[in-house]
Amino acid sequence: MGGCVSTSSRSTSGSMGRREEVSPTCCDIGFCGQKRTKRTFSDHVIALHHLPSVPNRVFTNGKSRSSCIFTQQGRKGINQDAMIVWEDFMPEDVTFCGVFDGHGPHGHLVARKVRDALPLKLLSSMDSCQSRQNGSGQTCFKGSLKAADLEKDVSAEERLISLWREAFMKSYKAMDKELRSHPNLDCFCSGSTAVTIVKQGSNLFMGYIGDSRAVMGSKDNNDSMVAIQLTVDLKPDLPREAERIKRCKGRVFALQDEPEVCRVWLPFDDAPGLAMARAFGDFCLKEYGVISMPEFSHRLLTEKDQFIVLASDGVWDVLSNEEVVEIVSSAPSRSSAARMLVDSAAREWKLKYPTSKMDDCAVVCFFLDGKMDSESDYEEQGFSSATIQSYHSGNAGESDDSCHRSEPSLQRNFTVRPSEECEGFGNGRPHPEEFEGNVDTVAGEDQNWLGLEGVTRVNSLIQLPRFSEERPNP
Repeated sequence: MGGCVSTSSRSTSGSMGRREEVSPTCCDIGFCGQKRTKRTFSDHVIALHHLPSVPNRVFTNGKSRSSCIFTQQGRKGINQDAMIVWEDFMPEDVTFCGVFDGHGPHGHLVARKVRDALPLKLLSSMDSCQSRQNGSGQTCFKGSLKAADLEKDVSAEERLISLWREAFMKSYKAMDKELRSHPNLDCFCSGSTAVTIVKQGSNLFMGYIGDSRAVMGSKDNNDSMVAIQLTVDLKPDLPREAERIKRCKGRVFALQDEPEVCRVWLPFDDAPGLAMARAFGDFCLKEYGVISMPEFSHRLLTEKDQFIVLASDGVWDVLSNEEVVEIVSSAPSRSSAARMLVDSAAREWKLKYPTSKMDDCAVVCFFLDGKMDSESDYEEQGFSSATIQSYHSGNAGESDDSCHRSEPSLQRNFTVRPSEECEGFGNGRPHPEEFEGNVDTVAGEDQNWLGLEGVTRVNSLIQLPRFSEERPNP
């Protein structure tokens, strides 16, 4: 779990590891008619290398006051999914949630970098936008607006939506710019999706790129649970996405072996085969129509809205929105919902795609009433507070359920060789010691895999390794 003691009074002097400079900003957003207490941005989160100890920030398997999260490595190598729930993100009942699905040789590093840096950039952008708006003479307002208040002052809601829209746009742009200029992280053929939400009172703001998805479980007029899809999977076969990519000289088509998966290709080479139209990173395609500008939307929550599920495409590839909502709503305890959902997805992968490798799965279940099970109920579920990823071996721990183990007849030992890069794509390699101290081994280095049949349903063909049988020791 990520809940730790506060570090707000801790000095950053003498800290080990790489420091990320963060410009001072004010984080106290949402006060109306009051003089805001000026707090610097560094007072709120100290620095990136202290993020694991920020209170109410959960980013590994476990639960928080209002959510549970769980991830499991698939059969394609290192787990490239990342996730976060940050309660008390700002005052006035604000929570941030996000799921990030990396792809490409260094996708796991990109996803975790985005997980850590994007929320901070969103805070900074929101403060900058609000400071500029307040400076123009407009009044401040609370983020939690009731229906009666909206009827009296529609412009207040419009200004709130405008603030968050601009903050999401600026933060996503800044995030991609940082990845491009990062000295130790090669994002030329690697990238990450992002589905992020901010709940501020009864308002829900969403920004997203790629094909990770958010779905809400809500009750209809008959008190039956229904699924409401909150985001759109931004894949290359969407007409508006395909049009933009083709206008930028990129190519969109599906391979003959997988006609259901449209991919983005360079104009002069059959690479890298990216299965999404928007992403962080993937700079080999940024001049050819793949963008990092997020789709933004707002929703006013009601008492009928029960929970929100954010998940990577490893879940949505095998489970429908309705199935996901049914699994979460029928979980024996709220703290077990995310794990139950991942377990169900793993079973469906085995049934629906027996010749394909199961994708990584990451799930955030965010309960809108802010209530969770008691700690005793949580312990009975047998959750681990440590992430399921093994940071140095690249091998993830898995559930003991038989559905997550390969049948003995299918198990063979293989050695993964570095994936071949496109000519001219560059071969920069990140240095793990430059990151938070617990970073997965770089994809492409030798590691043992369980070789299952098939290599389909990947997000970027550039990451496909060459398999060769491991020679027995003499």
